[in-house]
Amino acid sequence: MNTFRKTYKPFIGPFDPCPPMKVKSYETPPQLYMGFQPYNLPQFPNLQTALKHGTLWPALFAPYENPYRKGGA
Repeated sequence: MNTFRKTYKPFIGPFDPCPPMKVKSYETPPQLYMGFQPYNLPQFPNLQTALKHGTLWPALFAPYENPYRKGGA
């Protein structure tokens, strides 16, 4: 299983006016790792659940977690 959150260390210049962020992160969507959508992919059991998650297929759902919140990654 691939991770959806990637991290990297940006360049920190000696004359940057702001305190540097030593590690930055970004998210990649799950469909990047699927290649193509296979036949008979499982679906959420009802419309309300699918609307709550924003997709009909659980394999294409990736929850967003704020990395800048206290205690985040």
